[in-house]
Amino acid sequence: MNALSNPQQAGSVASSSVLASSSQGSLFAPVGAFFAGCAVAVAALALRFTSKPQAADFTSLAVGVVTEDLTGEEIPEVLGDNPDPNSIERRMEAMLRAGQLKICQAIEESDGKAKFRADAWKSPGRGGGISRVLADGKVWEKAGINLSVLRGQMPQEALYAATEKAGHYLKRMNLKPGEPVPFSVASLSCVMHPRNPHCPTMHFNYRYFELDADNWWFAGGTDITPVYLDEEDMKHFHGTYKKVCDKYDKDFYRTFKKWRTNTFLIKHRGETRGLGGIFFDDLNDRDKDTLFKFAEECLNTVVPAYVPIIEKHKADSFTEEQKRWQLIRRGRYAEFNLIYDRGTIFGLKAGGRIESILMTIPEVARWEYLHEPEPGTEEHKIWQLFKNPRDFV
Repeated sequence: MNALSNPQQAGSVASSSVLASSSQGSLFAPVGAFFAGCAVAVAALALRFTSKPQAADFTSLAVGVVTEDLTGEEIPEVLGDNPDPNSIERRMEAMLRAGQLKICQAIEESDGKAKFRADAWKSPGRGGGISRVLADGKVWEKAGINLSVLRGQMPQEALYAATEKAGHYLKRMNLKPGEPVPFSVASLSCVMHPRNPHCPTMHFNYRYFELDADNWWFAGGTDITPVYLDEEDMKHFHGTYKKVCDKYDKDFYRTFKKWRTNTFLIKHRGETRGLGGIFFDDLNDRDKDTLFKFAEECLNTVVPAYVPIIEKHKADSFTEEQKRWQLIRRGRYAEFNLIYDRGTIFGLKAGGRIESILMTIPEVARWEYLHEPEPGTEEHKIWQLFKNPRDFV
């Protein structure tokens, strides 16, 4: 197989409407069966509420919310409705918006071709969001960074999609059965899918969630998903985040890395989605200012942890077979996000903007029947790491 010296050559036929499947036929043979199956899975998750007393409340929340798209010139300076600029909600929004712009600028500079398109939306009385999406770039096939700042009420069942400690919070709030749960959330989420198989996909999400003055938490993390192993890249990525974690607590990195491995697991495959990073949830064991600074520093570490790896590999040559393997791993990525990802499930249940929720899905993916990499290959080497994760620092 001849190497493709132009990184766009193997991916130039990618399209948002194209999926690839089967070990026979062309590399981008279309198929819709997988997404049909995922739609059934997501629908099943929602339909499990129909046997519960709050089904009507959930339905009105999920499908009755009106959102209004805004033009770039109409993007408001503040999305949230808290009038106090020193409140944690306003501070979190400002921090996340600054991070969104900084990361977009760094990615545009590295790509050298495409620019992020900004779309803002609002929901009267609930808040709004800003989605920035880059498509058809020289380096990135698709990159999106979505900011959401929302306030409202949700059925108690929906809280279980937002946090594993839902029962704990509900008990502390003394809510009666059937009583809706007030919430506010400020969240910045991102996924970046490069064209070159030697450039890893990267994901992050940082958020602040509050139910009332006594029940709140920070959550988030950054993780990396290569399809070929470069030990030095993984040492750089993990080492960069370990330094940040160690500044706040020597146990943070070890704990949050393990949490990430256990959370981003494709259970039906027995594989992790990638090669790790950090992930934390329900973090409220110290004062808000300290945790705010920790989340801010983690967000500001995205560029120095990730972009140097892209710069190192964005001009690497690759073969059609290497591109095929990348698309197979993209299929695994889509499986996780549509079936297990808590942010996707909560967004669908809480009536979020569908284009923003599904922004994380790659434009092109591939499924092959009973596919396993050949032993001794680089593909098999990293596949074994997905099945048996290890430390890099």
